[in-house]
Amino acid sequence: MTSRFSEQDTESFYDAEDALYRSFWDREGSLHWGWFDETTGGDFLSACVNLNRVMLEKADIQPLSQVLDLGCGNGNTSIWLSRNTGCHVTGIDLSGVRINNAIESALALPGDVQPRLRFEKASATELPFGDGEFSHVWSQATLYHVHEREKALHEAYRVLAPGGCMVFDDLIKPRPDISDDARSYVYDRLLFDTDYSYAGYQDALGKVGFEVLEAYDLSDHLGKSYTCLGEMAAAHHEENPEVYGGLANAYGQMVKAVEQQELGWALYVCRK
Repeated sequence: MTSRFSEQDTESFYDAEDALYRSFWDREGSLHWGWFDETTGGDFLSACVNLNRVMLEKADIQPLSQVLDLGCGNGNTSIWLSRNTGCHVTGIDLSGVRINNAIESALALPGDVQPRLRFEKASATELPFGDGEFSHVWSQATLYHVHEREKALHEAYRVLAPGGCMVFDDLIKPRPDISDDARSYVYDRLLFDTDYSYAGYQDALGKVGFEVLEAYDLSDHLGKSYTCLGEMAAAHHEENPEVYGGLANAYGQMVKAVEQQELGWALYVCRK
């Protein structure tokens, strides 16, 4: 599926919105959703770190691993991966603002960590890397923005070494018919659309050549994430009622869309 939105739309969106998201979502700039369990309770940021831990365990990233962080944003997860495993991480993102933030963060790290990190502005549909260059491809809250997702999946497959692992999460559309509110507050606001359901995504991965080892429907966790984010945005309402009030309302609509099965979230662990 080719999106009616372009990569330039996405780049402009995140270049402009990064400071806003940092103001209430995560000041460190790690912008993804959370996996809630007994260790996190209802704490959103703890659930976000927990998602990292779950994905790391399932990907089995080791000190000698070469990891591509597809849609690395501000570089926080790339840095977290390298510091926790000793692996080498290359992060790419469309947003020049976020890549610059990632480079700045990496330069502030101890000298033994810096050489293990590399960040560059690039498209997921045209990866500037050789065939089989990475042992792992890691991606969080990114692929739904890619205007040619099948091409991005083929590129991820190409740069993985034989037997390599791709672990990623993405938004899904549980059913094709969605309400006007879901279209406005979810799909249009986030500049994306998708034909992929939970099972349909697995079919698409198989057509690319991936073996899907594990799959998880995390839609309930997405609803919990946006419930938390709505509360976090509302807490800043007095600073700018129009902006934060608008976000709190939009996040409430996101929760509603999840409840009505107009929006979902899934995690996939694949092998080349």
